[in-house]
Amino acid sequence: MKKKIIAFMCVLLSACAGYKSPDRSAWPTYLRGASLTDMTETAKIAKKPIYLGSGGRTIVDAVDKKPELDYGDKSQNESAIIIGYMSELEYKLYDALRRPGVSVQRAGTDVVIILVRDAIMELDAPEISEEGDDNLGKIADILKKYDATFIEIAGYTDSMRDATAAHALSLDMAQRVAVYLAEHDVKQSRMFIVGRGAARPIAGQDEWGRLTNRRVEIRLTPVR
Repeated sequence: MKKKIIAFMCVLLSACAGYKSPDRSAWPTYLRGASLTDMTETAKIAKKPIYLGSGGRTIVDAVDKKPELDYGDKSQNESAIIIGYMSELEYKLYDALRRPGVSVQRAGTDVVIILVRDAIMELDAPEISEEGDDNLGKIADILKKYDATFIEIAGYTDSMRDATAAHALSLDMAQRVAVYLAEHDVKQSRMFIVGRGAARPIAGQDEWGRLTNRRVEIRLTPVR
């Protein structure tokens, strides 16, 4: 009886402990197949056969096409399918992530999720927070359903004197998020991971602006 109680308490404590990132030495295993580079057009072209070879699919193959789309201009029909797919993805993300520190934006056919650092990580440690576990869990669930997309995960810092340290910190955030997604069954072959340091600020450099500039952006782009 005592052993059963101890086992139950261990399970309970484990559940209450929340998510913890794997040891850094294991990250390369979790990220095998991901690309540590910007998601450029050239990089996407090079990655597409790898992604398809791992069981991935294009948007046109992923959706149930309406019969009328078998007629007319093929390019226009495919564009309509892609726009519809990405619009639906945007809505699902927006509906699931209406909370402080998280925003969903459209950039052409791409969808961008902006996660302020404090919405995904502990305030005083480089670890996924309980709130971050919830936010990233919702994102992972949607990305698994809408799987005909490439994913760029980019980390950013506020302005720092040491550019090398800023890059390392931003890459750590991006990789930590990527590891989380990989652990939750999002294909690594879809991922591009990059740290951009203090580049591309989206707010000023006052106290509140600096908090906003510390962020991870997840950009989703259609696989055509």
